[in-house]
Amino acid sequence: MDYSSAQHSDHFQQLQHSLFFFFFGIIFIRPIKEEQECVCEGSSCGPGGRCLGYQCFSSVTDSSGSLVYQKGCFKVYEQGTMTCNTPPSPAQIVECCQGHLCNMNVTVELPVKGTTLLAPIIVLIVLSTAAILVFRRLYRNQTERLTSRDAEYGTIDGLIASNVGESTLAVRLHNVMDVTHANICLEALGIFKIFWGFSLIRNVEVAGLSIKMGGKKAMSHFYREWAIDNTLLMLDESEQTGFIASDMTSRNSSTQLWLITHFHEMGSLYDYLQLSTLDASSCLRMALSIASGLAHLHVEIFGTRGKPAIAHRDLKSKNILVKKNGQCCIADLGLAVMHFQDTNELDVGNNPKVGTKRYMAPEVLDDSIQMDCFESFKRVDIWALGLVLWEVARRTVSNGIVEDYKPPFHDVVPSDPSFEDMKKVVCVDQQRPNIPNRWFSDPTLSALAKLMKECWYQNPSARLTALRIKKTLTKIDNSLDKIKTDI
Repeated sequence: MDYSSAQHSDHFQQLQHSLFFFFFGIIFIRPIKEEQECVCEGSSCGPGGRCLGYQCFSSVTDSSGSLVYQKGCFKVYEQGTMTCNTPPSPAQIVECCQGHLCNMNVTVELPVKGTTLLAPIIVLIVLSTAAILVFRRLYRNQTERLTSRDAEYGTIDGLIASNVGESTLAVRLHNVMDVTHANICLEALGIFKIFWGFSLIRNVEVAGLSIKMGGKKAMSHFYREWAIDNTLLMLDESEQTGFIASDMTSRNSSTQLWLITHFHEMGSLYDYLQLSTLDASSCLRMALSIASGLAHLHVEIFGTRGKPAIAHRDLKSKNILVKKNGQCCIADLGLAVMHFQDTNELDVGNNPKVGTKRYMAPEVLDDSIQMDCFESFKRVDIWALGLVLWEVARRTVSNGIVEDYKPPFHDVVPSDPSFEDMKKVVCVDQQRPNIPNRWFSDPTLSALAKLMKECWYQNPSARLTALRIKKTLTKIDNSLDKIKTDI
């Protein structure tokens, strides 16, 4: 190795040593700080109450229930750094500072136990009290408004019953039941509330009555059903729900629309078929009563006790109720259409809804229906009647076999089908509900299958009328009775 190389190596080693001691000093050698005078209070303090250290502190410690207060200084820098960086605990708090006598006016206190929980409770109590006062004020204002209207409206045990024509609740129920008792029953059952819709919420029995309730948004539907139910009331027909009364009432400034009918504890046909199976006789009893009800709606009756021809427009198993004797009655006429033959007037009403998509006829789905022709609406009902008969037949036992309840087109559309779903299946593909093979080995179900197929013609004018279906079912029923008699 030559002289120049050795000299270069010595310089490199000296540079390494210099860098090592530089970084070692930065990391491991504590900063140089000047000592400062601090206030010293406690058993370890000398006379004069002063001490010299790198940091001053004030502390309080819970020693077996007694609070010990101390002030002083940290003479060892590392000890001060460690203690001052320790988080406070419920038993001890240390606060540090730097500067001449900086801890003189510093007093440290432990937090009071339960303070963390007490504060939210106090806030909650204050907010609850304020809410109660606001609601009481609102209730008082509503009560004052109701009181001011008592001269205009008749009061019935807390209800404000407006006089809607001749169908006021108090008048209709005068000979049926005690209105006060009805109101008490309603409140006890917990149904005395506003429902912002007007589907059949549930049958609620109050002294043998069913009460259907809705709010202002259901006004058009309510008046439609009220008008038609009042028309049918005069005829006292058993194939409808048995309308008794209707009323528009108010409670705490909220409008309630009431329709009172006979109570049918068996519920809707939709619910009944899911839980019960039928024999051939009960199947025909249901089918014949539904067809008779629809035929009665479709025909116009003239005279003082007459009625216009009515098309339902939303016939389905959920809008058919089952009576104790196994017969059915048609309900929910809020979308119905009325026709007066003498004036050729077609009363479609204001409701734009056209029915339930699953039960819609092809001409409704593809918008080809003649809206100015009453016969068109009757044919739409016939399509839906065929689907209802299919639902009933599926739950009829033959040779010990029966299908589970399923809605029409359950196997080809989702549970909540869209217009497009139904249009593709019914109009484009022209599919119809599946007829099980077992039906053809049973004379009753075989005859029903033939009948419902004649309800599902794509051409509306080719479908059977409700009266023809009623007569055919009557013939099938008579044949079944003859077979039983011969046996």
